[in-house]
Amino acid sequence: MKRIHRLRTLGLALGAICVASVLRLHDAAPGWWVLLALNGFIWPLVAMLIATRSTRPRAVEVRNLMIDSVLGGIWIAVMQFNVLPSVLLVTMLAIDKVSIGGLSLLTVALALLVVSCVATSAALGFPVDPTTPMSVVVACLPFMVIYPIAINVLAHMLASKVARQNRLLEELGRTDGLTGLANRRQCFAVADSELARHFRSGKPVALMILDVDRLKTINDEYGHPVGDEVLCGVAAALRECCRSYDTPGRYGGDEFMLVLPETDVIGAAEVARRIRKKVDALVFPGAPGFKCTVSLGAAEAGRDVVNVETWVRQADAALYRAKDAGRDRFEAAAPAA
Repeated sequence: MKRIHRLRTLGLALGAICVASVLRLHDAAPGWWVLLALNGFIWPLVAMLIATRSTRPRAVEVRNLMIDSVLGGIWIAVMQFNVLPSVLLVTMLAIDKVSIGGLSLLTVALALLVVSCVATSAALGFPVDPTTPMSVVVACLPFMVIYPIAINVLAHMLASKVARQNRLLEELGRTDGLTGLANRRQCFAVADSELARHFRSGKPVALMILDVDRLKTINDEYGHPVGDEVLCGVAAALRECCRSYDTPGRYGGDEFMLVLPETDVIGAAEVARRIRKKVDALVFPGAPGFKCTVSLGAAEAGRDVVNVETWVRQADAALYRAKDAGRDRFEAAAPAA
């Protein structure tokens, strides 16, 4: 609605200058000047107030647009169909209808414009003077220059807003809502890309899966908000322990996944050591004295890793060995023979 208001305010003000040049040409009566001032400078504010205070602002704004068309038809007749300002008025009044309601709204608006124009012209005795002298052309120049620029500026602003929203939606589609890390889908996409790079270059890459030990017990004893606090704390620890080109993400539930480019199982073990140390130092206000631990399993890409699913199964098997061995430790999948 703000976009319509800006266009209406600017368009009617510039249009009033065009109409005024023709009224001056024809020595119009004072009443027409008063009506022009009301239409060009007061009506946009009144229309905005009516729409914003209504419980159905869109319906009211559509009605306001129809009133614009009726008034436009009146001015075309009063100007005795002076060609240039008449064409400019019709163009201005058509643009906002198309942007709001498409061709159907434009059709209705043009019909109202024609009816009001014919009725007004008949009441005035059908005067016709289509000639556009230089004085009127000059008065129309601000409209011809400023209004198209304003439309393009608004279009650019709208396109930029849509682009920002699309980027946000794309980011939301890749991000876990609780932790802010990459979500499962994004983790698998990165893992697939890094595995393909490993096949091309032969450079090592490791995949690690991490499990928060006994998260269910944490939720049962302290409540799910504290459980979420623990997950967010672990996520923060992963960010601090990872390099800029590593990808930490939430695999699902209490499990996290890390894709570690140019890292073998020895490097993965060092990353796991840093993570365990960082997690051990976490403090949770909702659970004073609670010490969080994690179990980790990693697999390095090798000849037996034919796809991401196989890679994940190997890392997951290593994780379960760590859990079976007492938790709070790291295990690596055995390398391919």
